[in-house]
Amino acid sequence: MAKGKEVLVVASKVKAYIKSKKCMTSSNTIGALSDKVYALIDAATARTKANRRSTVKPQDL
Repeated sequence: MAKGKEVLVVASKVKAYIKSKKCMTSSNTIGALSDKVYALIDAATARTKANRRSTVKPQDL
């Protein structure tokens, strides 16, 4: 995960979900997932602005 960025996911919930799928979580997984969430939000906010809105809607994701 990039320095200076806050983790946007709840690690314990992610690990529990992965465990429920009979898999294990590596030490880098939470940071990588958080990076994906940042990218998803960045794309959604860009689409929102391109549509001249200030509210991110589900369809922006």
